[in-house]
Amino acid sequence: MKTIILAAGYATRLYPLTENTPKQLLQIGGRTIMGRMLDDLDAINEVHENIIVTNHKFVNHFKNWMDDATYCNPIELLDDGSENENERMGAVGDLVAAIEALDIDDDILVVYADSLLDFSFEELVNFFKEKNASCIMYHPLDDVEELKKYAVVEVDKKGRVKRIEEKPEKPRTNLAVPPFYIYKKEDLPLIREAINDGCNVDSPGNLVEYLYDKTPIYAMEMPGRRFAIGDIKEFEHLKNTYPG
Repeated sequence: MKTIILAAGYATRLYPLTENTPKQLLQIGGRTIMGRMLDDLDAINEVHENIIVTNHKFVNHFKNWMDDATYCNPIELLDDGSENENERMGAVGDLVAAIEALDIDDDILVVYADSLLDFSFEELVNFFKEKNASCIMYHPLDDVEELKKYAVVEVDKKGRVKRIEEKPEKPRTNLAVPPFYIYKKEDLPLIREAINDGCNVDSPGNLVEYLYDKTPIYAMEMPGRRFAIGDIKEFEHLKNTYPG
């Protein structure tokens, strides 16, 4: 299994902090957001390579950070070529570009390095092994206005995705999908086809929405908390309160 870490956004809501520093390299508790995530990923036995997709504006920031990083698994850095928000390829575009550029033929764990977690991705990997199918996570969210900002999922009694909708105006359930996914290698051809078939490239949930009626996808409840870092207020709050 390889991980693809999507880190090509510009985090404009965090300006001025992220005008000249990528969000993933901001520090909380003396460690970067990216470093905390890679500490976990590097400890998962099934993972054997980590791929970071960033943009041209920040690629050298990541190169400099990697010079001092020490991990067991190799890290591959990809530049999506964009230099500003208007040139972005979108999450799905960056994912497909990574698959094609590296000719990936493996199960992939796809994550956004934009938040802190109090659980390990190993639990999602174990769920994937149990189901032997592509997998996502969900968590209950009762604030309807917040729910509209997520992909929202319906699942059957066995956990299979019955329906998923990205940023719905009228959510059908209260199950929000965070940006963490495992795609089985047999499903990679469908991912490659997604953009040509009209899949919206902006948000990663759009890809699951495209795939769920073409291949089995299962959902597990997120086994802990995700601490979002969407704006400066949330960042400052986490700097003072994050338990890790």
